[in-house]
Amino acid sequence: MTLSVPVKLAAPSPMGKGTLSRQLVVRTTGLVALVTVVLTLFLALASFQILERQLDDRLQVASGRPGRIPASNDNDQNGPADPAGSGLIRLDELSEGIWRVTSAPDSFTKDAASALTSLGLSNGPVTANVSGLGLYRVLVVQRNGLNTVIGLPYSEVSRPMISLLIMAGLLTLAAILLSFVGARRVVERSLRPLTRLAATATQVSNLPLDSGDGNVPIRVAPGDANPASEVGQVGLAFNHMLDNVEGALAARHRSETKVRQFVADASHELRNPLASIRGYAELTRRGSEELPDDAAHALSRIEAESERMSALVQDLLLLARLDSEPTLDLQPTDLTEIVLNAVSDARAAGVDHSWSLNLPEDVVMGKADAHRLHQVVANLLANARTHTPAGTRVETALSAQDGWAVISVTDNGPGVPAEIQESVFERFSRADVSRVRQAGGSSTGLGLAIVAAVVNAHGGKVDLDSRPGYTRFTIRVPLA
Repeated sequence: MTLSVPVKLAAPSPMGKGTLSRQLVVRTTGLVALVTVVLTLFLALASFQILERQLDDRLQVASGRPGRIPASNDNDQNGPADPAGSGLIRLDELSEGIWRVTSAPDSFTKDAASALTSLGLSNGPVTANVSGLGLYRVLVVQRNGLNTVIGLPYSEVSRPMISLLIMAGLLTLAAILLSFVGARRVVERSLRPLTRLAATATQVSNLPLDSGDGNVPIRVAPGDANPASEVGQVGLAFNHMLDNVEGALAARHRSETKVRQFVADASHELRNPLASIRGYAELTRRGSEELPDDAAHALSRIEAESERMSALVQDLLLLARLDSEPTLDLQPTDLTEIVLNAVSDARAAGVDHSWSLNLPEDVVMGKADAHRLHQVVANLLANARTHTPAGTRVETALSAQDGWAVISVTDNGPGVPAEIQESVFERFSRADVSRVRQAGGSSTGLGLAIVAAVVNAHGGKVDLDSRPGYTRFTIRVPLA
């Protein structure tokens, strides 16, 4: 018998692997990071161009040409005076091949002068590596047929750019971190209705919808079922689905109630006619006149079939009572005695089978209805006797495990086919296709259904494990 196990879903971590929250946060943060990095690179490039343009303008002013930045000292014919320590280099050609160092840093060398004077005229400033001084922005101009070389250190561009890039990098990281935190908070808040919807679905999945009147009391809250949002549309559709499920379950419950009532009424009404048939058959057999052989045989068959129908009616009445009012007299019960008595009865009824017991040393007390639980064990033993060939070994065991009293009936018969194991506890389900029927044995197909119904009414469980050469029925009822 398959028992539904309540589903307990732990709330996923907001940033758990595979969650929608994580995907949204990561993608949003990635988009912000991409935009921030692109803007940072654009700003850095623009700043670099501005700084280099400003340096070139200073070279133009220093060379005596008009530039974008006015010269502060433009009275000197040879160009503006260089403030001390600015790194300005100016070489003036006095005559062909003869140069004068007008302005230069202290570390300026002849090799550096030779490298600079070897530069030819160009359309604009160029970047050159000056020996011992590093990179310089250099402009060569010609005046009256003589060249003038003007140079300014490129560090005036590189130093601000390094500072700018460091600051921009820190701001970019801060922007990414803030976007991550903000996106996570916004996504978590936005997905709360979806989390509540999942919690509602989990509650519905844990409801015992296989029994009862089909009432589904859980619905999505109106605030989460607003069709103005996507999640609200899902919540509204979920509520509509629950309404349909509740209606279908209620209709099924009404139909099953009518069927159970019909079965109970019909079974009750059949008891009296069956009793009358058996009574008249016995009365006829006890008559003074000797009956012909064929009449005697017919009466014996009438008696046998009426007994079988009476047993079927009793089983149907029992199942109807368990379906409608599964009230049992649950008391602390000595299960060892129940198992002993049931096996003793089975041994007397099935002398061609091998019966064995496996009982614990201590008495096992269960919270059970003694009469009904004896019926359960007797049905399992009768099932083993009826559906297994002569010589089959049947072992009945009793134990206490984890708060349960466990009773098992194991045989080495042909087993129950896998295709009917799921339905073996249903009513009128039979395994005759594989498990051999004893000659003269009878079965209503309700024995295992009664076992499942009675055990469930005890708040217990029943299981089947079967394969060729091995079949074990296990029932569990709470310990007293």
